[in-house]
Parts: sequence; structure tokens; C-alpha cells
Amino acid sequence: MAKRSFPLSKVYGLLEPGPVVLLTTAHKGAANVMTMSWHTMMEFEPPLVGCVVSNRDFSFDALKATRQCVLNIPTVELAAKVVGCGNTSGRRVDKFKSFGLTPEPASLVGAPLIAECYANLECRVVDTRLMNRYNFFVLEVLKAWIDPACKEPRTLHHRGRGVFIVAGETIKLPSKMK
Repeated sequence: MAKRSFPLSKVYGLLEPGPVVLLTTAHKGAANVMTMSWHTMMEFEPPLVGCVVSNRDFSFDALKATRQCVLNIPTVELAAKVVGCGNTSGRRVDKFKSFGLTPEPASLVGAPLIAECYANLECRVVDTRLMNRYNFFVLEVLKAWIDPACKEPRTLHHRGRGVFIVAGETIKLPSKMK
């Protein structure tokens, strides 16, 4: 066997399937942006998304208090801003201003959409049973927005320690799934 042992601390980079998102919250008059890659689809309809938001992150308290957020899906053109938001604390910096992101009002939640992102998912927290133990929130997507001009979005996928893969080629294979 030509395979070798792989560090357990790097396993998530092998499994991370979804795009990096910018989670926005609004609490006590302040909007914030947090870069997040630890999320997973849990159900088709209604769409449920599970996500981990560390209790050390500024966004944790806002999400816990308001039970609302927006998952904003950026494309590779925003890569530097995505990394910048991920390396900056909202406790000290207005990330919208610092990174030139445009907040737009959502229709169903208090957190803003990010205009520059190709898709935005307005969400509410529907389950916090794993929040205290794992910082895991279950979100229901209430409203989804997409930029129809963005036909082939090239999303970022985090592999760990500053390494990303950019989604590229799309293939279509026969499927019996709806």
C-alpha cells in the first residue's frame, strides 16, 4: 500500500465540500460579517443548514441572541475580502467598511445581505440543542436570493491553513434524484 498516515488535525480539509460563506448578523445596532466554512446541508425542504460558529467569535452572541443570520455566498473575485473578514474581529472593526462590502436589507431577517455575493440565504435558527456542547446551530433557510447574471459561479472551498480550491468545471451525469 502506497498510502501514508495523515494528520487528524487536517481531516476536515479532505471532507469540506461546501463553499466558504460570509455569515452576517445584526445585534444591538451593529452588523457583522464572519467568514465560515464549517457548514452542511441537513435537509432539502425546508432547506436546513447546520453550522459551527465558535463561542469565541463575535458573531456567536449575535446569532444566539437574535436567532437570525444571512449566509452570503461569494465567488473567487471576493477571495481577498473573504480572507480579510476571516482574519479580523468584528469586536474591533466594521468589516463592511473595512472590506468594501455593501449591506442590503433582507426581507425576512434583521441581518443584512451582502450585495457583492452571488447568492444570499436568509436564515433563522431552528435548533440549538448542540450549541452549548459543539457551537452547532441548525438554520432554516427562509428566503434565497441569486444573481441571475452569474451563470457559472466560481466559489471558494477551504482546505485549511489559508489553502483554498476554486470550483471550476461543471459536469452533468444521469441521476434519478429530483
